[in-house]
Amino acid sequence: MHNTTTFTRDLVFIGGGHAHALVLRKWGMNPLPGARLTVINPGPTAPYTGMLPGHIAGHYDRDTLEIDLVRLARFAGARLILSHATGIDRVAKTVSVEGRAPLSYDVASIDIGITARMDIDGFAQNAVGAKPLDIYAREWRDFLAAVQSGQKEPSVAVIGGGVAGCELAMAMAFSLRQSGAKPQVTVIESGPEISGVGAPARAKLAASMIDMGITFLPHAQIERIAAGSVVIKDQPAVQAALCVGAAGAFPHPWVATTDLPLAEGFIVVDPDLRVKGDETLFAVGDCAHMPFAPRPKAGVFAVRAAPVLHHNMRAVLTNGPLKPFKPQSSYLKLISLGGKSAMAEKYGFAPAGPLLWKWKDKIDRSFMNQLDELPLMAQQLPPSERALGADEAPSLPLCGGCGAKVGSEALKQALSALPQAHAPEIVTGAGDDAAVIRQSGGGFQVISVDHLRAFILDPVQMARIAAVHALGDIWAMGAAPQTALSSIILPRMSAALQERTLKEINAAAGEIFAQAGASIVGGHTTMGAEMTIGFTLTGTKAEMPLTVATAQDGDVLVLTRPIGSGVILAAHMAGAAPAATVTKALAQMEQPQIIAAKALQHANAMTDTTGFGLAGHVQEICKASGLQAELWHKEIPFYDGAQALSQAGFQSSLLSANIAAAPTSGISDPLLHDPQTAGGLLAALPKAAAEQAISEMAKQGQEAVIIGQLTRGEAAIKVS
Repeated sequence: MHNTTTFTRDLVFIGGGHAHALVLRKWGMNPLPGARLTVINPGPTAPYTGMLPGHIAGHYDRDTLEIDLVRLARFAGARLILSHATGIDRVAKTVSVEGRAPLSYDVASIDIGITARMDIDGFAQNAVGAKPLDIYAREWRDFLAAVQSGQKEPSVAVIGGGVAGCELAMAMAFSLRQSGAKPQVTVIESGPEISGVGAPARAKLAASMIDMGITFLPHAQIERIAAGSVVIKDQPAVQAALCVGAAGAFPHPWVATTDLPLAEGFIVVDPDLRVKGDETLFAVGDCAHMPFAPRPKAGVFAVRAAPVLHHNMRAVLTNGPLKPFKPQSSYLKLISLGGKSAMAEKYGFAPAGPLLWKWKDKIDRSFMNQLDELPLMAQQLPPSERALGADEAPSLPLCGGCGAKVGSEALKQALSALPQAHAPEIVTGAGDDAAVIRQSGGGFQVISVDHLRAFILDPVQMARIAAVHALGDIWAMGAAPQTALSSIILPRMSAALQERTLKEINAAAGEIFAQAGASIVGGHTTMGAEMTIGFTLTGTKAEMPLTVATAQDGDVLVLTRPIGSGVILAAHMAGAAPAATVTKALAQMEQPQIIAAKALQHANAMTDTTGFGLAGHVQEICKASGLQAELWHKEIPFYDGAQALSQAGFQSSLLSANIAAAPTSGISDPLLHDPQTAGGLLAALPKAAAEQAISEMAKQGQEAVIIGQLTRGEAAIKVS
C-alpha cells in the first residue's frame, strides 16, 4: 500500500476485457510512477472467450474459465470498482458509474466487449445472449441443473448459424447428453447456410452437428420468442426451454448515449487505438471499430492489441511517441466440436480431431496461466546487521484494517498507566467501546475514535467500511449516532488528485453516516505513506449506555455478522484469496448495521467484534460481567472461503498476539481469534429476547444467530 512517488494522473480502465487484463499484468511488472490506475468492471472476474465452449461442454470448471480481476488489480496496484460504467463525459473527463459519483480521468481506455442481446420481440424476457459471457454461463449452469432435476426439458434453440452459434450448440448438446438427457438442439439461421467459415470447414461443422443430433434450420425468419418456444414465420415453432442468441455482435446500449464517434454503434479508433479525435481516450477489443484495418469480432485481435495499448497509454502519460496497431490479415480459427475434439481453419484448410483439441486446450491454458501465475516481485533482503530481538519480531506482512492493531496486552498495559478521570460528568473512560459522558441537561453522550489502515485501494469502498467500523462502537453502546469528525491520511498526490480523492471519501462516508442519523462536522487531513481513514464519533442515549459489564447469568450470545475477514484480507494481500471470496466479504463489511443495532438496543450487554477476534471480545464480556461462556462452534457463521484459507495456513499479522492474550480455553480454531474489520455486533440477552430480535432482523433482511451462552463462573470460554 506504500506509495513512494506523488500521484499526478488518473488512468482509468473501463471494462475488464482481455486486452485490459493483459495490460494489468504488464503494468504490475513495471508500473509507471505517478499514475494512479483504476479498473471499472461489473464483476470481480471476467470469463475468457476461448474456454467458454469447453466450460459449457463440461470440460472446464467455472474457476478455470474466469480471469481473476481482483488479483490482477492488486498485482498492478490498481483500485477495482465493481460496478457498471453508464456514460462518459469527454469535456469534464469523467466516467459515470452506477451507484457512485462520476469518476475523473486524465487518460482512459474502454474494453467492454459486446452483447448478443437481440432486438426481437420477447428476447429480453425469454432468451439470453451468448455475450456477455458471464451472464450466459450462469444461465446455462442454472438450466443444466434444472434439466438434471427434471424441472425443464432438454430443448435448446440457438439463434445464429455462425461459428459461435454452432460451437455453442455442439457444446450444449454434448453436456446435456453427458448428463443423461436426450437433447433437442436447434440452430436457427436466417441465411442459407453456416456462415463465417469456408466451404471445407462448413461441411465439417454441418457433419459434426448431424452426428450430435442437432437440427440446422436455414432461411428462418423469427417473429417472436415466447416462453418455451421460438415462433418462426411460415414454419412450425421451435420448442426451447432455453433460447440463446448468438447472431452477430451488438454494442452495449450506453455507448450510443455518448458523443463518442461510432460506426454501427462501435467506437471508431485510429491506428494508435485512440478514439478518433480524442488524444486521451482509447478503445480496444470487440467494442472498437478499426476503419484502418476492418476485422471480425474475435478475441485474438484484443490479445494482439494489448502490447500496443500498454505502450501507447504510457506514451500519452509521459508525452512519448505512440505506435500503430497492425492486426494480422488472417488468423487461425480453432473451433470446439462439443467433445474433446476440435477443428482448425486457415488458408482454406480445415483439419479436425482430438489432437487439435489438445492443441487448443494448450493455447487456452497458456493464456490463462499468464494471468493466474503472476510473477513474484523482487523482495528486499533484510539487513545483515540488526538490533537485538529483531529476528524475533513477527515476519508476516503488516495487515490492513483491524489486523494492523496493537495487541491487546500491549494496549492494556499502556491504558493502565493513564490517570483516572476525576471530572464528575465522565461516567466511564478507556476500557469499553466508547467513553460515556453524563450531559447536564439529562441523558448521556458516548464518544469513540477509530481508524483503519487501508487494505484496498478504492477510497470509496474503504471509506464506507471505515465508517461502518467506527459506528460499531456507538451502536454497541446502544446509542444513536450523532456527529463525526474525519481523520484522513492520503498517499502523496497532486492537488487535483487530492481534491478528487477527498470528495470521494467524504461523499461515501457521509452517505453511511446519514443513513445512521449522523453528520460529518469537520476533520483533519494530511499526506503520508499510505491511505488511512478514521473517524471520531459521538452518540446519544437517554438511559445509561450499554457496557460489557452488565451481562447476566443465562444470557445467550447473538452475533450479527460472520467472522473470518482477517484471514481473507491477509490472503488477499498475498494474492491468494479467490475474487468471489474477497468481494463478498468486502460487500458485507460496507453494509451499515442500523437494523441490528436497533433490534439489540435493549440487550443486557453488547460490544462489536473487531480487532481482538470473537474469542477476545467474548472474553471482555465474561471478565467484566463475572461470567463464563460456552460457544457452539457449529453455530458460528464464517465468511465464505475463510475456513479454507485458514486451513491453507493464511493468517493475519495480529493473530498470534490475539492467541497469546486469550485464556487457556482450548480453542483450536484460529478463526475464533481472527481480527475482524467492521465486524458484527455481539450482544448478550435472554434467549426469548434474542429470538425476538433475530426475528425482527430477519424480516428486514438482516441475519443474526445465537452462538453460545453465558453462565456463572470464572471468565473462561469453552468451545463445544
